[in-house]
Amino acid sequence: MPVQYKDTGIITSCLHTRADASLFDVSHMGQLRVYGKDRVRFMESLTVGDLQILKPGEGRLTLLTTPQSTIIDDTVICNEGDHLYVVLNASNTDKDMKHIERALEDFDGDVSLEPHPETSLIALQGPKAMEVLQPMLAEDLTKVPFMVSFATTVNGVPNVTVTRCGYTGEDGFELSIPTSQGVNAIADKMLENEAVLPAGLGARDTLRIEAGLCLYGHDISETTTVAEAALAWTVSKRRRTEANFPGADIFLRQVKKGGVDRKRVGLLVTGPPAREGSLILDTEGNKIGEVTSGTFSPTLNRPVAMGYVSTAYSKSDTVVQTEVRKKINEATVTKMPFV
Repeated sequence: MPVQYKDTGIITSCLHTRADASLFDVSHMGQLRVYGKDRVRFMESLTVGDLQILKPGEGRLTLLTTPQSTIIDDTVICNEGDHLYVVLNASNTDKDMKHIERALEDFDGDVSLEPHPETSLIALQGPKAMEVLQPMLAEDLTKVPFMVSFATTVNGVPNVTVTRCGYTGEDGFELSIPTSQGVNAIADKMLENEAVLPAGLGARDTLRIEAGLCLYGHDISETTTVAEAALAWTVSKRRRTEANFPGADIFLRQVKKGGVDRKRVGLLVTGPPAREGSLILDTEGNKIGEVTSGTFSPTLNRPVAMGYVSTAYSKSDTVVQTEVRKKINEATVTKMPFV
């Protein structure tokens, strides 16, 4: 995916996505299908999410975790009836696959893995995404809830998995398409619609920051725990009760009040954008944290950021400071999403 497309800047792409619809090529993401009668038990042994509760077609965001409750990757897992469909972060696909394959060697059960590196993935995002996609398939998209997927024919291309989800904070759909010819036919048809523009990595990153969504390797990693990252909501009551996922003991201890020394928060920034690595200071100038993602928000017309601060400063409306190029600027801790 390019940073941006010719004649369409990042700000223009962001505003267009919020008002109309944008098409992102996210084929660099890893795609895996997990088969076998013990597939749910196996994937629950690696992740924090409640996969047993998923009905056919339903999916959810979950986390692959270490015994220390740090995050190997964030992933979307969907119940496709006879298998689980798993989407992995592009930069982590090889690492994740090795981790999953090693775990399978020690797993006592009926499970098989089917990676799909040749399968394309595109994301149509924005308030007009549904009206653009609807004429291209038979299913009534008004009856498809968020995080529900189904296999169908799109613009004459069979065996396309459509999931109502995205990484922008807008309504939208991700389409997993098995052939290069198929993805070209579908993408070209979408781009014929005047409501749709192609969008690149720069817009995608800005949109996900506005939506308060984490980027692996920046906001979450194997140095951040689930509780520190403010992702405790991904762990259901059943998973907490059974406590049989990697790092469960540490997670349960950390989710108690005062259980972590730092937390991921949103920041409304005054002055220039505070980028990744910028220091977060208290009002006396003492370091209390660091920015992990920051940008100028076209939607809000102001800089926003997220990062980790000492827990004592994590409450909304707390006034802090950021240091950008040795200049100090005021910032306010705020809830996310920003838009």
